Amino acid sequence: MSSSKPRSSTKNFMWTAIHRFLICMAIISPLSTSAGIFGTSKKNVGHAGKYDIPNLPYSLGIRDSIMIAHSFRNNTAFGPAQNLHGATYTVDVTFKSAKLHTRHNWVIDIGKASTTLSSILSKYNLQNLDELFDESIMTTTEFMCRKIFDDIQRTLETEYPGEFNGVVHVKLWESHKAWASFEGCVGL
Repeated sequence: MSSSKPRSSTKNFMWTAIHRFLICMAIISPLSTSAGIFGTSKKNVGHAGKYDIPNLPYSLGIRDSIMIAHSFRNNTAFGPAQNLHGATYTVDVTFKSAKLHTRHNWVIDIGKASTTLSSILSKYNLQNLDELFDESIMTTTEFMCRKIFDDIQRTLETEYPGEFNGVVHVKLWESHKAWASFEGCVGL
């Protein structure tokens, strides 16, 4: 077994992800109170109370796929995958919410969700990820989950502000046997 020290960028990425998760939990932890679905009063942000995983009973899922090429830039830790190869990812995105939209009775407009995902994936589909990302970045499935999440978050918060408040879960299937995922808050 080989042991290697984590790169500082990996540490920073992990601490950023943990920090965002804790902020998300601080915002949505008031779910158990009568006041709030996603904390109608955001004054609880930063509250040092418990960080329970919220009960988000509603979800809407959409699916798409992309075909990409990439390598792991001669990094021997990846074995044969260090060389240029192709992959077809099935991309599942689940939007989770504590309640339905008061007027439309939906988690999110499925048309907007599908269009958003399709638009985001179009910039990666049939591309060599080695040409899209800096040479220092290993475009693992986990990395791509986070990248797609960030793109969804940015799109929803800029193009559709206030239309979705909840958690988005992005899962990329490498095959029927292997997948990776990332989830985080959007609109909170």
